[in-house]
Amino acid sequence: MERAVLMKTASASNITQPETAPLAGQVAVITGAGRGIGRAIAVRLAELGSHTFLCGRSRAALEQTAAAIRELGMRKLGREGGEKNSARSSVVECDVTELGSVEALATRVQNAFHRVDILVNNAGISGPGGPLPQLAPADWERIFNTNLRGAYYCIRSLAPLMIKGGSGHIINISSLAGKNALPNGAAYAASKWGLNGLSYSVAEELRAHNIRVSVICPGSVHTDFSEHAGKNAAKMLQASDVAHAVAMIVTQAPQSFASEILLRPTQKP
Repeated sequence: MERAVLMKTASASNITQPETAPLAGQVAVITGAGRGIGRAIAVRLAELGSHTFLCGRSRAALEQTAAAIRELGMRKLGREGGEKNSARSSVVECDVTELGSVEALATRVQNAFHRVDILVNNAGISGPGGPLPQLAPADWERIFNTNLRGAYYCIRSLAPLMIKGGSGHIINISSLAGKNALPNGAAYAASKWGLNGLSYSVAEELRAHNIRVSVICPGSVHTDFSEHAGKNAAKMLQASDVAHAVAMIVTQAPQSFASEILLRPTQKP
């Protein structure tokens, strides 16, 4: 029955994994998976063997991530010369600012797998810059609804599956702006400070269920979505650097977890 459900998924891409893939058989949900950091994380988790649910508001962008996973699978097939087991990526249009949309995502995961092992709350926006008194209330709401409320909705909807299974990882992608003052970006910084506080508190709540909650705070990351004009792209953090940190977290030994990672470039760009 589970296989039949998966075969009906409109966007599922095959990717061959070695039998020793560390995340083989696991299910990962990544929000904001259509581009940049989210895409890099999704591809990396698929490479490690998980079934990745690619979530976001733009189906076209999500399909591009699915295609990248499919291409990775083809390369692996060429190297290994046969199919040992496979993972899939499923495209799910989801707006994390809408509780009903997130609950529909959770229902889809439940119906297909009855489990979720990894949740990466990556969806986020920066909003307009400028002094806080000039920020429109609608922009404030938009920033907080995506960066903080969205993470709450996802944890609220998907953590029960982890609790039922007795384990899991929740990884919230924050920012160094959640650690440092950010003049002319106070709303964004406040949303990330809030996300950090959410992460620390929920980590304590869920430890008894063997669920590890981590927060990653990168500095400026060079992506197609946010290239940070005037900075040396070669010296900036890359989306793959954040994906590497996520991979490290989800492959840690079970007796420990990295509760917080501050990710900085080696040289200032």
